[in-house]
Amino acid sequence: MNMVLAFFILFFERKTASSAWAWILVLFFLPVLGFVLYLLFGKTLRKERLNRPVAYDNPDFRERLSHQRIELQEGRFAPPSPLAAEWQDLIQMNAIRTDAPLSKASNIQLFNDGHRKFEALFEDIRQARHHIHLQYFILNDDGLGRRLVSLLTEKARQGVKVLVLYDALGSSSLPKHFFDEFEKSGGKTAAFLPAMLASINPRFNHRNHRKLAVLDGAVGYIGGFNIGDEYIGEKKEFGYWRDTHLRLEGGIVHSLQNRFFIDWNQAAEHYPMKYQEAYFPELDDCKGTAMQIVASGPLEMHEDIKNGYLKMIHHARQSIFLQTPYFIPDKSIMDALRTASLGGVDVQLMIPHQADHVFVHSATLAFARELLEDGVKVYSYKNGFLHAKTLVVDGQAYSVGSANMDVRSFSLNFELNAFVYDAESAADMADLFRHDRKLSVELTESYFKEQHWIDKTKQNIAKLVSPIL
Repeated sequence: MNMVLAFFILFFERKTASSAWAWILVLFFLPVLGFVLYLLFGKTLRKERLNRPVAYDNPDFRERLSHQRIELQEGRFAPPSPLAAEWQDLIQMNAIRTDAPLSKASNIQLFNDGHRKFEALFEDIRQARHHIHLQYFILNDDGLGRRLVSLLTEKARQGVKVLVLYDALGSSSLPKHFFDEFEKSGGKTAAFLPAMLASINPRFNHRNHRKLAVLDGAVGYIGGFNIGDEYIGEKKEFGYWRDTHLRLEGGIVHSLQNRFFIDWNQAAEHYPMKYQEAYFPELDDCKGTAMQIVASGPLEMHEDIKNGYLKMIHHARQSIFLQTPYFIPDKSIMDALRTASLGGVDVQLMIPHQADHVFVHSATLAFARELLEDGVKVYSYKNGFLHAKTLVVDGQAYSVGSANMDVRSFSLNFELNAFVYDAESAADMADLFRHDRKLSVELTESYFKEQHWIDKTKQNIAKLVSPIL
């Protein structure tokens, strides 16, 4: 059975060489368990497993994207600012490889605290008059989750069109009747990629890890916060929850709306959405902050968000500030960070001190330890749990979203990130990193040398199988 499965993995499954050999290693060292683990975690996603995004085509969005792509390829694109001109290579790559035209945010609000983020979101929901579109990986049946659904139920009764898209695995703890009152009031829900026999094969991979909200087509949210009490620091095992989220206004919201339409139609077989102008109101896209909304997922051959990270790292001349809860990069990311540091760039990495997944945290420490040899500074955040996924380069550009700096986010899950080209808000992001650094402890080579041999062994084993974590 192992021989047949190994042959299948090598020649028929679309995997990188590192992940294919890691699975073969697991199969032969854990003959029966390895086979079960592969069924749970290893299978690739077939396109036919998702509903196709039927009945949706936004002609204005498609025409604008096509026009921008042609201008970029022919060298006729006029960057909206000198700073955007410096990042035109990244802008072009994102626009051509993904459905990510360069747009403007007339207003950006940065949240690093769950209470503030959800206060703003709930107020925007109260003010919504036409539609509310929410998409989260985790939606919990707890205080925050019930408050949200109660508010959404009220808005649905008022005649507002309310759609909630959640991941079937991330929100698997929801009781069957959680949305009953909401749906009776006119709201609609959809679960992304549910498993027919969840107790036997819960489909741990290929999850929709995105977090976004669109209200009346004019206000949007993107970042790392899910819906649950832990995200506002009300669970003792995590303590304070440090995350990053953006509230956006302006033309960029159309990119968020476009992504929600596609994801909704892939999940909601019975309620497909059709293009209507009311979902894409005319917004000011002439002034404001230049940015792009980039999506990636397991159906794509290219790892688009990872490639965006690589472009940013290679672009750095002064500083790289990176925050991630899970640091399990591939060789390309490791080499990029190494060469940047060796070339004189101030590279700083911040990871959580507290582990929510012990084995994954061991791998994170193993890769962080390796970067110390090339001058990268590593900090361990101790003021609760660090869940932020941010990359700030030279105080000029940054990325915020759902994608961790790990193989799972690069190739296994559906992710969504904002790439922002703006010195003012980038400076705010860098200041947040410096503030978090005061709440962290620096991990040095002596720290790792003093670790118990058991911890070092865990790290080495975790690193060995990191391509499949």
